Amino acid sequence: MAKLWCLLSIITLLQVSKFVISRREVTTPPLPILPLPSSSQLKWQERELIMFLHFGVNTFTDSEWGTGHENPAIFNPVGLNASQWVDVAAEAGFSLMILTAKHHDGFCLWPSKYTDHSVASSPWKNGRGDVVQELVIAARAHEGIDVGLYLSPWDRHDKRYGHDLQYNEYYLAQLQELLNKYGSVREIWFDGAKGSNVPNMSYYFSDWFSMVKELQTSINIFSDAGPDVRWVGNEMGFAGSTCWSTINRTSLSIGNGSIVDYLNTGDSKGTDWLPAECDVSIRKGWFWHKSESPKRLSELLDIYYKSVGRNCVLLFNVPPNTTGLISENDVQRLKEFRGAIDTIFSTNLAESCFVRASSQRGGKDGDFGPENVLDGDHLWTYWAPKDEESEDNWIEFKCIDKLRFNVIRIQEAIGLGQRIKQHEVYVDGRKVAKGTTVGHKRLHRLEKGVVKGQIVRIKILRSRAVPLISSIGLHYDPFWHPNET
Repeated sequence: MAKLWCLLSIITLLQVSKFVISRREVTTPPLPILPLPSSSQLKWQERELIMFLHFGVNTFTDSEWGTGHENPAIFNPVGLNASQWVDVAAEAGFSLMILTAKHHDGFCLWPSKYTDHSVASSPWKNGRGDVVQELVIAARAHEGIDVGLYLSPWDRHDKRYGHDLQYNEYYLAQLQELLNKYGSVREIWFDGAKGSNVPNMSYYFSDWFSMVKELQTSINIFSDAGPDVRWVGNEMGFAGSTCWSTINRTSLSIGNGSIVDYLNTGDSKGTDWLPAECDVSIRKGWFWHKSESPKRLSELLDIYYKSVGRNCVLLFNVPPNTTGLISENDVQRLKEFRGAIDTIFSTNLAESCFVRASSQRGGKDGDFGPENVLDGDHLWTYWAPKDEESEDNWIEFKCIDKLRFNVIRIQEAIGLGQRIKQHEVYVDGRKVAKGTTVGHKRLHRLEKGVVKGQIVRIKILRSRAVPLISSIGLHYDPFWHPNET
């Protein structure tokens, strides 16, 4: 009996020991490098494309900045159909639509009880219309489309403007109206735009931001200084070739023209996660003008590569016309744009290749192998080299047949921080691209056009910490012809 008990004890100890050893062999993920994005910032980043809708009295006066003295009777979009707006957005791949609930002219697209300068004083729907509500209802009926709002701090109509306390109370009251009445708002947009001859007054941004977060916990606040999303520093839709999601918020202020270069590039030593949003219009102006046409497809693609392809989200303005619809030529251009993006990125040529890397965290049996860059998860699975190899980290694709491509896509696992400072790309030993930051997505549209080769190597030359690459793609862009005059 004693021998049996001893044998059972030995077997049990061996099983426990085996279990402990097995547990120890599981390699843990690397430590994150601060600062990190919030969950709402991550969701925002993954949108990549969002839509702006500039609409209001300016649409009917053929102007960009209204005077504040417009008669509400001019606002009468008899054919307004917010469902058309939402359908256009969805077909073009936009998942968030930001409406100018109030622009600088002070005219409100909802029946605010704090002013009569609104749709309630217009002939549209006999004064019973509500553009904000119509957009919210249309978006709710279409899965995957969220709503955002822009409420201009500068108001050229309200007489309280220029009186700090009274106007800030008025503005805050309208914020409360919008964020209490219309359900979930995913982004609220603030700017510092104002004319040169306007009364000098202070905006209580800190009070406004605190109220926004109290009323909507999952919302992202956009402004020159965040706190969730920052302006890229221009209205051309271009980020810097170096673009960090990190920056120092203490160095930022809203409406400060001296910081646009800092906003454009971010800061590798930044203490705040504050990614950039690139705003640009599909037309020359922000509001609809009969005399204007949409930008060419080549221009839109160039904007895409220099915004989404440089670690940003692209905020694309598509203004409804006087009828209350997105114009057909804009609709067609967006269809071309979506079709081009799908054509370029629907096929990843790297998937047909064998992938290897300089090293792998936890060895070949770990969960951080180079094959992770070819799966469908672009955020939480990734290739990680060994911690001790801070230099000469590389990942390589070797293909049986020569590949033909002109776009290289690299993505970092930004949920654990932004890391890469410098990288290069080689095809059959020849350098074809180089860059600094990567972030959520870096797109290299090759300057010399199409390359052909069997071995593609991406070298990470400098990084804030061990680099974590979540996805890589080799793509062919048939619309890119750099060698043509």
